[in-house]
Amino acid sequence: MAAVIAAPAAAQGPKTCAVPSHTNYCPSGLQPITMNGVICCGKPNQSQTYQQVMQHPVPKARHHMRHHRSVGTCAEGVKGCY
Repeated sequence: MAAVIAAPAAAQGPKTCAVPSHTNYCPSGLQPITMNGVICCGKPNQSQTYQQVMQHPVPKARHHMRHHRSVGTCAEGVKGCY
């Protein structure tokens, strides 16, 4: 069953991303692309560049608030008193 589900993904071939560059040393009709991080000549099948694909999202800063109980008097050895 897993082979049937994975078959359409395998038929698409490897993901190729365009490489942004000002010079193009590839033959006519081709442009620099990356396949698994290796730069070669071809036609991209992704709209994003390799750098955009590999960019990790920045995690949001988490703020932890501590709530302290204010107790006027605490007996020695009692937990929860500050």
